[in-house]
Amino acid sequence: MSAPTTTFAARETKSMSDLAKFAIDAHGGLDRWRQLSTLSAHLLQGGALWKLKGQENTLKDVNVTVHLRNEWTEHSPFRRADQHTSFQPDRIAIESSDGEVLHERVNPRESFKGHTLETPWDDLQLAYFAGYAIWNYLNAPFLFALPGVQTQEIEPWVENGEAWRRLKVEFPPSIATHSAEQSFYFDQKGLLKRHDYNVDISGGTPAAHYVSEHREFSGIIMPTKHMVYGRQPDGRSVPEPLVVSIDVSDVKFG
Repeated sequence: MSAPTTTFAARETKSMSDLAKFAIDAHGGLDRWRQLSTLSAHLLQGGALWKLKGQENTLKDVNVTVHLRNEWTEHSPFRRADQHTSFQPDRIAIESSDGEVLHERVNPRESFKGHTLETPWDDLQLAYFAGYAIWNYLNAPFLFALPGVQTQEIEPWVENGEAWRRLKVEFPPSIATHSAEQSFYFDQKGLLKRHDYNVDISGGTPAAHYVSEHREFSGIIMPTKHMVYGRQPDGRSVPEPLVVSIDVSDVKFG
């Protein structure tokens, strides 16, 4: 495992809105999150995106480990049982089980210039996308306490008869993520229900990401089902196709 180079100190700041604090508390609280350092899980992934990118089965059934103090992700196996990925914002690599670097790309986000939703990905591009995306998903909503992240509650949203509170979140360049500005939706208990963003590395494709089946692991509440759809200009999701699905199991904190 490559050593992460950047460490984030999650802390409650004056820039955090009341809704951000409420959501963090609803998912287990920042004090408990600070006591943990890693999260590992098993992922079953599907949806139309992977075939569109020429990577239909590469990450269908994988294990993932993320750091909670810095932006680092490992997916295994990757292509072969003795290979895994090593993601950091400024570097992506495919390594052997004994740590040998087999393929590597520095400043990987630069390789996506000119991409659209239909542009296929090579293995390093897939590893970069999956690395930053799952790191963001598994760290939400505790991301709101990271340095440089700005949060602001905006007008509520009604969907299927439910009223959800909404949070506009602005991410600094130091955090690799889908887009600098994103929106998070929470129910009346403060649990995450939906997450909107534009996928900058795929031509700014708008997405509506729904989460459900929240469970408790080591004092942390997190969703175990993710379903991502397209998003229309008026904010409504596009019911077909299902772009990405992620089922999360065997969650363990370290």
